[in-house]
Amino acid sequence: MISFPKQLIEGYRTFTTQRLPTEQTRYRELSERGQSPEVMVIGCCDSRVSPEVIFDAGPGELFVVRNVANLVPVYHPDSGTHGVSAALEYAVNVLKVKHIVVLGHAQCGGIRAFVDKIKPLSPGDFIGKWMQMFIKPGEVVEQREHESMQDFVVRIEKAAVFRSLENLMTFPFVREMVESGETKLHGAYFGVAEGSLFVLDQVAKEFLSVRDALKAGQ
Repeated sequence: MISFPKQLIEGYRTFTTQRLPTEQTRYRELSERGQSPEVMVIGCCDSRVSPEVIFDAGPGELFVVRNVANLVPVYHPDSGTHGVSAALEYAVNVLKVKHIVVLGHAQCGGIRAFVDKIKPLSPGDFIGKWMQMFIKPGEVVEQREHESMQDFVVRIEKAAVFRSLENLMTFPFVREMVESGETKLHGAYFGVAEGSLFVLDQVAKEFLSVRDALKAGQ
């Protein structure tokens, strides 16, 4: 057998025998006419937080970008390479997505490392520089008096969602689509242990439980 992770080969075997037969037509259609997802999800690359799994999405339904701590940089076109910005530009200008969801989550390693100021967040590495765009110049992020470390980390995990939503609006093409009502921005937060999902009420600036909302609607 070729040198390739066994679990991936086994997963592909299951895919071809179980899921592919039921979705073969869908895959053929996507290959012929291309993708046209209405939703873009900007999530964390944490292996426990897969948007396709959380939202039970089929092929072609979500346009997903994942990075450390689900961060969106400020609009800054220059000679550098910008993966998130490029994906965002494609999603908005080419795919014309109707929704952009920033999906944060509990137990985020990037946020915890940022909070603890531990390695590998040294000044010269990639993660350190990436996480620095989470805060504005001169901004200080510290634990509040009488705030537990757990509450502090959760607050910062959710603050990362707020900051990414704020940064999204610095992109002219995003702002134009939002102000015209053609694209809507959303924030969400996933609890890994319980599988809980919270969505941001942007007026109240609070994350509300989807599970509670579903129960109330029954």
